[in-house]
Amino acid sequence: MSLEELVDKARKLKEKGLKTGSIADELNVSKKTAKWLINRGAMDEKTTAPKDFFIEWDEIGKSSKRLRSISNAMCDQIDEVVDEVEVIVGIAVSGLPLAYPIAEHYNAEIAVILPRKQRWEPGDKDSKKKKGVLSPNFADPSGKKCIIVDDIITTGTTMRETITSLETAGADPTAAAILLDKKGIRNINGVPIRSLLRVGRVD
Repeated sequence: MSLEELVDKARKLKEKGLKTGSIADELNVSKKTAKWLINRGAMDEKTTAPKDFFIEWDEIGKSSKRLRSISNAMCDQIDEVVDEVEVIVGIAVSGLPLAYPIAEHYNAEIAVILPRKQRWEPGDKDSKKKKGVLSPNFADPSGKKCIIVDDIITTGTTMRETITSLETAGADPTAAAILLDKKGIRNINGVPIRSLLRVGRVD
């Protein structure tokens, strides 16, 4: 996908009413990059793009067979660091298609967290006060050993907030399984992070 196609996709998502944080999640870029994409053209041409990677994994996401295969590989990594899995916590939205087959593999309950970034807009003064929310329509992870599942780590903020939210709720996050890590994070607050793929920039 070219840069102009990415800009067009970001603007169309904005026109559909998505918040900038949700657009960042959909495009697998940072919030800063999403803001830049949405505003590109209205900015000074000298304004440089944030250093980021655009990750397009729709060839996996549109196939249940491929999702299951990737999830099996993620389970293999989970098995390296934990002995017991009671709840799989999927980070909405893009972590959920991976979380369901992982939960099925372990015969575990599934919980869903709605991250703060999905409600984020540039200039939102109350942004720091907003927290991730555990959906009441799924399992209550309190008092249970949890594995967090997401598709991509961009900055690590959402994962850090998810771990904090789970600990505040009385849950025990024992590991996180990620498809791709753009930051190279291996541990957050004592919770091991296992990623199938890591990318790095050479600047």
